[in-house]
Amino acid sequence: MQQQYSLEFASHTLLVAGVDEVGRGPLAGPVVTAAVILDPMRPIAGLDDSKKLSEKKREFLAECIKQNALAWAIGRAEVEEIDRLNILQATMLAMQRAVMALEPAAELALIDGNRCPALPCRAEAIVQGDGKVAVISAASILAKVTRDREMIEMDSLYPGYGLAGHKGYPSKAHLEALARLGPSEIHRRSFAPIKKLLDENFVIPK
Repeated sequence: MQQQYSLEFASHTLLVAGVDEVGRGPLAGPVVTAAVILDPMRPIAGLDDSKKLSEKKREFLAECIKQNALAWAIGRAEVEEIDRLNILQATMLAMQRAVMALEPAAELALIDGNRCPALPCRAEAIVQGDGKVAVISAASILAKVTRDREMIEMDSLYPGYGLAGHKGYPSKAHLEALARLGPSEIHRRSFAPIKKLLDENFVIPK
């Protein structure tokens, strides 16, 4: 059903991009977004909400998307931007960056959620769109694979927090590591658990 929905759009003259984000909830790392324009002549089977797929399936589909999509792009907002703008505005900025990087440019953007960033093309927000619309599913997969890979890399640069496992989300293990080590420079200072630690005079390591 979800693929029929998106391919109906794509079968017209509009270039339709799906847009989704990963990383609004973590205490560490960037928020990452993806924008994807699928090729209706090269459909990709198995697209779904990235959270419903195994890591192996996501990795496989991410490569299929990169090889078969008409266009795809990654956008991001860094920790400093998240702390300065707030997570919602940083997410909107990252979505703008992803859509603006598409070549060819999108004529319609389907955004997962209930808000749309300011874009040069028409945009429509679709609640739970990552499970309903194939182009948004594709974007959710690319965004998650991209961010997960980065957090695995960050684990070696900032050992002790378990970033490769929880990807920066506020798991019990992550909170225990924060209490023991204090926050690192990739932790979001504006988020309540980190702010509390800083208020307790933890120094962010250089």
